[in-house]
Amino acid sequence: MRKPLLLALMIVTAMACHDTSAQLFGKKKKKAATEQSKPKKKSPFKKYSEVITDDAQTDEGLFTFHKVDDKYYFEISEDLLEKEILIVSRISGHVKGLNFGGAGMKSRPQQVIRFQRKDNSLLLRSVSYNSVASEEDPIYLSVVNNNFEPIIHTFKIEALGKDSASYVINIENFFTTDVPMIGALYESQRKNFKVSSVDKSRSVISWVKAFPENMEIRHILTYKGKNLPDNQLTDALSIEMNQSMILLPEDPMVPRNFDERVGYFSIRQIDYSKEEHRAAKNRFITRWRLEPSDWEAFNNGEAVEPVKPIVYYIDPATPEVWRPYIKQGVEDWQSAFEKAGLKNAIIAKDAPTPEEDPDWSPEDVRYSVIRYIATDIQNAQGPHVHDPRTGEILESDILWYHNVMNLLRNWYAIQTAAVNEDARKIQFDDELMGELIRFVAAHEVGHTLGLPHNMGSSVAYPVDSLRSPTFTATHGVAPSIMDYARFNYIAQPGDGVTNFFPRVGEYDDWSIWYGYRPVPNVQAPEDEETTLNAWILEKADDPVYRFGRQRWSPTDPSAQTEDLGDDSMRASEYGIANLQRIIAQLLEWGTEDGKNYEDLAELYSNVVGQYNRYMGHVTANVGGVYEYYKTADQDGAVYTHASKDKQRRAVAFLNEQLFTTPEWVIHPGILSRIEEEGIVDRIKALQTRTLNRLLQGDRLGRMLENEALNGTDAYAASQLFTDVRKGVFSELRSGKTIDLFRRNLQKAFVEKLGELTNTEDNDLRTSDVPSIARGNLKLLKSELSRGLSRQRNALSRFHIEDLIARIDVILDPRS
Repeated sequence: MRKPLLLALMIVTAMACHDTSAQLFGKKKKKAATEQSKPKKKSPFKKYSEVITDDAQTDEGLFTFHKVDDKYYFEISEDLLEKEILIVSRISGHVKGLNFGGAGMKSRPQQVIRFQRKDNSLLLRSVSYNSVASEEDPIYLSVVNNNFEPIIHTFKIEALGKDSASYVINIENFFTTDVPMIGALYESQRKNFKVSSVDKSRSVISWVKAFPENMEIRHILTYKGKNLPDNQLTDALSIEMNQSMILLPEDPMVPRNFDERVGYFSIRQIDYSKEEHRAAKNRFITRWRLEPSDWEAFNNGEAVEPVKPIVYYIDPATPEVWRPYIKQGVEDWQSAFEKAGLKNAIIAKDAPTPEEDPDWSPEDVRYSVIRYIATDIQNAQGPHVHDPRTGEILESDILWYHNVMNLLRNWYAIQTAAVNEDARKIQFDDELMGELIRFVAAHEVGHTLGLPHNMGSSVAYPVDSLRSPTFTATHGVAPSIMDYARFNYIAQPGDGVTNFFPRVGEYDDWSIWYGYRPVPNVQAPEDEETTLNAWILEKADDPVYRFGRQRWSPTDPSAQTEDLGDDSMRASEYGIANLQRIIAQLLEWGTEDGKNYEDLAELYSNVVGQYNRYMGHVTANVGGVYEYYKTADQDGAVYTHASKDKQRRAVAFLNEQLFTTPEWVIHPGILSRIEEEGIVDRIKALQTRTLNRLLQGDRLGRMLENEALNGTDAYAASQLFTDVRKGVFSELRSGKTIDLFRRNLQKAFVEKLGELTNTEDNDLRTSDVPSIARGNLKLLKSELSRGLSRQRNALSRFHIEDLIARIDVILDPRS
């Protein structure tokens, strides 16, 4: 065993002797001299002191920011490479006519980026969470390869940091050129404004602020254009942008699964690590991270404060008179959170003054701010920023437009003035306007908590209950402030109702419970699925806790915008009765001595608009399909057709309230003060709009399907045509003179049937719709011929003859 060891020692000794002899002959010295004379490789980077000079303005935060003369640099630590950063692009300097928004609104959806080093550059790459997998699973590599991250920008590394553990890059080109990821304009806006390019010479970085977990960059992009929304003579459109770069939480929140039976905004992912025989999906609700500060007390049934509450700051630009009401709108949600076990979970504060906190900024993503925007837009909106991995809401800026007060004045006056003396004036008292502001603030805060509109809420309250002073005093007008329920237009004079407002209601309490009630010992979303489902099943049979999604063309008559009560026809009858009372008094309530009739015209227009809404609410019942979300452990259908009786009642309502000329809308005393012409077109627009909706292809298709499924229990499409035809042409049977408004409506009916008869829509052409339309035109032609003999009015006779000729052309275009 020792021989191999001895041999090894001999070899090492021989090698050592060989080296010694080499040194004796000077060979080693010559090699060393050669190595010393070889030129040193030049660094590809400048010295740090050459780039970041002693007079640099420096701000340390997530990245270190340097301003050197007119150059702007980020110094990015090596340990931030590959970290995921959220970038949120907002318009901070808005231009009138640019879009329906204002300063503070997003110009792009939020996006995730990461920085990577490639040789002598840093790459900025866009990260997607549409497809995910666990890094521990083999399929993770495939997910990465099949969702390759695009390179958005390349930054040359100017210098290494002092400790060589950071990289200095020049950021000017990224923020002063046209980078789509952070741009101000969409392609449609470019086209409309005839924008050619960004002018780099007039695009600048305004300032950069560094904070511990985020960077805020303010820059101006100047576009060249020929059809600009403002300052057209300049051919220049300058928009100030604010970019927020936010480090995503190192410890992600445990997500909570979305359930369509409870309304929440949500994020979707395809999860390739799930043990399902398909590309499985994740869907998580968006919510704030509210964790109990005392789990023991919470588990004992006490409401406890969260570790970190939701705090909203009021923009210093907000008029002082409205600040208390906006704060109250925020804190109206405290009760809902307390019922879910979290007290003082949401708080409103005044923004600190520069003296109190010189570093506080509304642009700092650490602060959620209700931004007050000086614009004539009548709106408010409540967006939020969330972690795309988990749905955790990180920050929110509610945009509060100054002119929303005018919108509130119009809504409240038109919907309640018939029974509410406080609403019978042009300028509301500050206290009333403050309460209206509080209502909108609470609604917008609901959005920032993750709640979408719940259009299926208001149907839970019977129409008669909304005429009860005791019921409305304790329940408002709907179980959810997230419904577009507006104000109580149903209450009649003499009912004694005094509370006309929506409020944070029973459904809102329930939705906050579902989204925010802590569940102990949860490590993954699936750990709490049984608990969440049990909560939902406990509420499932009570309509107060129902969620109905928003649709702009609703097929579900129980989930509509701006409606009240459980019966559209009865509710709208009460609403129209109140509109008639209001229009009769509008010359008094809508004018002021010494002023023109601008307010009168606006209020009258809002009366007509409200009347049109009622027509939409009723029309939705025809061909309506109710949608009540359920899971397999619940009884009953998800989709059911509206009853035959309800659909018939809806058509009878339209015939009576709209297709019979609404004389009450034609108020000569008002019209003679606000316009030289327009009432004929206004009535025509009201009637034809509803007629076209009523005979819409999709609606007729649902009616045909209902008939196929339910036979004689269905309200047939053919019956709809018959009922409308008889209502629109009732003069043919009576011989009554056909007035101008009816003549217009009757022409519109014939044109609509002609459109359906000769439709080029492939789906409609191969259905029964053209057949029914053609058959009704033939029946109508016969009725017109008989009606002609009964008609004594010359213009009415001309009109009937014209309709017969039009029908002939429709039935036989070659004629």
